Amino acid sequence: MEVRIGIQNVAREIQLETHSTADEVAAAVADAVAGATLELTDIKGRRVVVPAGALGYVEIGEESKRRVGFGA
Repeated sequence: MEVRIGIQNVAREIQLETHSTADEVAAAVADAVAGATLELTDIKGRRVVVPAGALGYVEIGEESKRRVGFGA
């Protein structure tokens, strides 16, 4: 699943792929907005930590299955 995080006063966004579901990412964002930090782990095991006060937006991509074959 692809996740994009916009940071206030920063032109570039953070983009990462994660094995978490959309509900898990949404729960992590809700916890961060309640006063903690947003912490996500990407598919390579790297951790991304963003202070909740700096969050501009979080865009959660659609869960997609890998297509196999010549039509992919």
